[in-house]
Amino acid sequence: MENAADGSRRSPSLRLLCPKKSILSSPLPSLLWLVGSPRFLQPVTVAAALRCLRFLSDDGPFSPDLPHEADEIRGLLVRGFDIVGGLFVGSANFESDASRPLELAGELRQRLFGERASHGMVGGCVDASTGDIRFLVSESEGSEVVEGQEVLWGDEPGRSLLEKGCLLRCELQLQLPLYLPSDETMSGIEARFSSLIESTAANLRGPHVSYLVEGPTATFDESHHSVILHGNNLNSVSQLPINTNTNKCSAKIVSCSEFLPTKRHDLSSIRENADAIQITVLSNQSLNISKAGSTVPMLKYFPAPAPASLRVIDLKLDILCYSSMDLPVAVAVSELVIPGLADQLSIMKKAIVSELLTQQPQLCPYHFVPPGLLIPLTAIYDTRYGEIEEKQSELRRNLHFRLGLPLDRPLLRTSNALTFGAMEMRDRSSSKSGSSLLRDVHKEIPSSGVSGGIMSLIDGSYEYYHYLHDGIDDNGWGCAYRSLQTIMSWYRLQQYSSINVPSHREIQQVLVEIGDKDPSFIGSREWIGAIELSFVLDKLLGASCKIINVRSGDELPEKCRELAIHFETQGTPVMIGGGVLAYTLLGVDYNEASGDCAFLILDPHYTGGDDLKKIVNGGWCAWKKSVDSKGRSFFLKDKFYNLLLPQRPNMV
Repeated sequence: MENAADGSRRSPSLRLLCPKKSILSSPLPSLLWLVGSPRFLQPVTVAAALRCLRFLSDDGPFSPDLPHEADEIRGLLVRGFDIVGGLFVGSANFESDASRPLELAGELRQRLFGERASHGMVGGCVDASTGDIRFLVSESEGSEVVEGQEVLWGDEPGRSLLEKGCLLRCELQLQLPLYLPSDETMSGIEARFSSLIESTAANLRGPHVSYLVEGPTATFDESHHSVILHGNNLNSVSQLPINTNTNKCSAKIVSCSEFLPTKRHDLSSIRENADAIQITVLSNQSLNISKAGSTVPMLKYFPAPAPASLRVIDLKLDILCYSSMDLPVAVAVSELVIPGLADQLSIMKKAIVSELLTQQPQLCPYHFVPPGLLIPLTAIYDTRYGEIEEKQSELRRNLHFRLGLPLDRPLLRTSNALTFGAMEMRDRSSSKSGSSLLRDVHKEIPSSGVSGGIMSLIDGSYEYYHYLHDGIDDNGWGCAYRSLQTIMSWYRLQQYSSINVPSHREIQQVLVEIGDKDPSFIGSREWIGAIELSFVLDKLLGASCKIINVRSGDELPEKCRELAIHFETQGTPVMIGGGVLAYTLLGVDYNEASGDCAFLILDPHYTGGDDLKKIVNGGWCAWKKSVDSKGRSFFLKDKFYNLLLPQRPNMV
C-alpha cells in the first residue's frame, strides 16, 4: 500500500484498463475473475475481466466450481498475466459480499499456479442499480485487508499495455514415442503417457535444449538481433539485473526491448499484425560427443517392453507470453516461456489421454485479441472435424460468454487469430502487385453537419468496389453489382464467409441457376436491383435480407430512424436503388427531435484510381442530405427506391 506525504497509509486505488461495459454489462448476478499483470503493471491494475461459467450449485456466483474453472482458464491466459481478484456483479450488500470474491480469486490463483499469490489481490462488488464499484485490497497472503477509495478507469489502456510490455511467441512441434505393452491396462497406459509428458516438460531445461531468440521480421533499415540461450543455464537467471547497456553484456542480460523494432504497431493493427519476439527450441543431440572431442556418430538403443506397439503422439505447441520491455530475455524464457510450454503440454495431455487408443485429437492453439479485449488470449481447438462441428461451435460460444463477447458474430474462429509478421509480407507483396482494394474509406471524411444528431454507422470493415475496377468496363450499368460486391466483402472481412467476392459474371450465373434470369442474361449489361441482390446473398451466403420500399426520394428521410436501428443492431452495409442508380449506405446521422438527417453514401459510380484523397475530396464517399443547402435534391423525387438491409447471421 502506498504511503501519503505525511507518512500515513494511503488507501489503495483500483485501476481498470478494461472497458466499463465488460464489467457493467455482465448478467446479474455474476462473478468476474479479474486479470492483471502484477509483475509488470502497477499494483491493483485490472487489464481484463473473465466471467465465471462453472458453478457447483444453485447458489450461482457464490459457489464456483474452481477445479473446472482453473482447467479452462489455464489454457486461456498467456503467461505474464495473472488472476488479481474477483468481483460480484449485482451484489446488494458490500459488507457481507466483498470478501468472498477476494477469497475465491485467491483459491483459483492457487489452483492455476500451484501457490498462493504474493502480489496484491482485490475483491469487490458492483451495485446493480448504480454501477458503483466498492472493493477490498489485500497486499499479500495473510496481510491486512483494507477498503479501497477510488476506481480509476484507464486513459488509452491499450497504449499503456503495449508501451510497457511486449509479446514473446514460441512454437514447438513434437513427435513423442509411446510404447504400449499388449497386455497393458487403461490406467497403465494413462500412467505411461503422463510420465512421457512430464519427462518432455522436464527436458525443456535440459543440457540438450537451447533457445534461439529473434526479433520480428527485420525492416530494411533495422538490423536483425538474435541470441542463443542454453536450457541448463536458465535455472539461475531470476536475479539477473535489469540491463541498460546490452552492447557490453552477455546474452543472458540482453533485455526484450533489444529484439523489437523501433516502430511498433499499435493496438488497432495488432489483430492484423502482431509484433512478437520469436523463440525457437533447438535440440543438440551431439552435445556429449562434441565435449569428448569425437566426431564418430553414436547409436543409442532404448529397449521397449515386448510384445508392444508404438504410437507416435503428434503435438503442436504454440504459446504467447507477455513481458515488460526491460526484462532480461533469459528471465523471460526461463520464467514465462518454459512454464508456458509445460502448461500447454499438461492441457493437451488431459485432452488426449481418453482417446489414446482411438483417433488422436488434432489440437492446435490459436491466439486472439477480440474487439473489446486488450490482452491476448489462447484457445486450443481440435481441428479434426472443422469449425462448424457442433462441439467446436459450443466451445466458441462458451468462450464468447466468458469474455463478454456478442453471440451473433464470429470473433474466435481460426481466421480471426493473430498473425505474426504479416505486415511486412503484405507490404512487400503489395509493392509488387500494385495497390489493393481500399478499405473503410468513410473514416477519413468530415462531419455530416447535422446539429445534435446521433451517428449510427456500419460495424466492421468493407472494401470499396466501384466502376471500372478489376479492368471491367461497367460504366452506366454495374453500380448495383458494385454495391453487392462491397456488401459481400463485409461478410468476408467479418469472417462470416470465406468465399471470394463474386465477379459480375458470377453474380449473373447465380441468378440464372436459381431461375430468376434466362441464360442469355450471362455476359449481358443488364441492370439488377435490390431483389436480385437479396437472391444472390441468400444463395451464396445463406444471408437473409429485409427490404424497405419508398415511393419517392423525398420519403427517404422518414426511414432514418429505421435505418439507425439497422446500423446499431445489424451493422451491415445497405444498398439503395432508385431509378437507374444504386448506392451503398454506410450510416445515418439523425436528430430525432428536429428530423434533420444525413446519409453516409459510398458511391459506386466513381471511375478513377484508388486514391483515397481524390475519393474523399470528390465526394464519392460523403455525407449527403436529401436536400442540400442550395435546395438540390440528392434522391430523385419522381423515382421509387428500394433499400436492401442485409441481416447479420446469428453465429459464432
